Amino acid sequence: MTDIVDELKWRGLIALSTDEDALRKALADGPVTFYCGFDPTAASLHIGHLVQVLTMRRLQLAGLRPLALVGGATGQIGDPRPTAERTLNDPETVAHWVNRLRAQIEPFLSFEGENAAVMVNNLDWTAGMSAIEFLRDIGKHFRVNKMLTKDSVARRLESEEGISYTEFSYQLLQGMDFLELYRRYGCTLQQGGSDQWGNLTAGLDLIHKLEPHANVHALATPLMTKADGTKFGKTEGGAVWLDAEMTTPYAFYQFWLNTDDRDISTYMRILSFKSREELEELEKITEERPQARTAQRALAEELTTLVHGADQTAAVIGASKALFGQGELAELDEKTLTAALSEVPHIKVDGLGPVVDLFAEVGLVASKSAARRTVKEGGAYVNNVKVVAEDAVVAAEDLLHGRWLVLRRGKKNLAAVEVTAG
Repeated sequence: MTDIVDELKWRGLIALSTDEDALRKALADGPVTFYCGFDPTAASLHIGHLVQVLTMRRLQLAGLRPLALVGGATGQIGDPRPTAERTLNDPETVAHWVNRLRAQIEPFLSFEGENAAVMVNNLDWTAGMSAIEFLRDIGKHFRVNKMLTKDSVARRLESEEGISYTEFSYQLLQGMDFLELYRRYGCTLQQGGSDQWGNLTAGLDLIHKLEPHANVHALATPLMTKADGTKFGKTEGGAVWLDAEMTTPYAFYQFWLNTDDRDISTYMRILSFKSREELEELEKITEERPQARTAQRALAEELTTLVHGADQTAAVIGASKALFGQGELAELDEKTLTAALSEVPHIKVDGLGPVVDLFAEVGLVASKSAARRTVKEGGAYVNNVKVVAEDAVVAAEDLLHGRWLVLRRGKKNLAAVEVTAG
């Protein structure tokens, strides 16, 4: 198990840790139980959480025992954001989201064998605790001056809005989680993102005060960034979610396929389960032939399969090829086609009409005359069929699933038209 530390370091997965030598010794001495927490502040995890979920999987494969905590209690409070107070969700909503997040995490872990994973909920040990008990048993061991140094707290204190006592108390709740998991399951390692470091160390400090002989550790992964300065996991449409209804498998696949060459090596090492040799070969190919996007395709296929399954991944890849004339559009099911076309420029029209009008209206060309010129030059396609006549008109039988047209100019410029009436 000690090899996992070197593996994590090579992959760039250790941003902060308490005592690396002590952690290595703990791993060498025997099985280690660790936990990572996820707050249900939305109906789905997003790909920022995927770093933690996959790191849990990696640690379990190395022999550690994972506890996946979905916070039915902390999800009702929310970790303080640096900018503004969170909107509190009602307990019923949070409970529903707990179940949704559990269902997303469970497929990544094994619940069998000597190091079988366990799903836990911090509402189990907070629901019956009174405010007096919480303040006496937990709050007594936290120093306010130290709590004020946490980045998100400090930034909020400098703002006009300030910070409520509710959000300020979050780190007490998370510290109590580590203590409870240590007592209930012998958990000695907490894993999280580097932005959670203050919360991770709060748990360590609490255990050290109440269980002075405990040998506990914290390990933080780096926050992933983009080379172009934009936020990782964000697109023009918002966050990239793991839920297929919130981010379609096609959009999920395309997010990874469009990874900047400057970022792909970092993302591959952090997220892929390919071997070191395979990753180094992909890095070499990217350096020599970046236009092939071999590494991006490999990562997109691997992660889409992990999150959405092999069948959905095959459908997505088939759709990607078909849109660019390398497969049959008619063979795509309606849901996959609709998801794919939502990612390209598209318009709705209430009737059929001349092809040149549609090309101009959807923005593939600047004008109808430019559209006619494209047709004349042999660069206009409707549903992958070359348009040969400048006065061509779309017919009802051309519509895919009775509603869609795929327009293409040249090899790479795509758009879609949705016909809402005959």
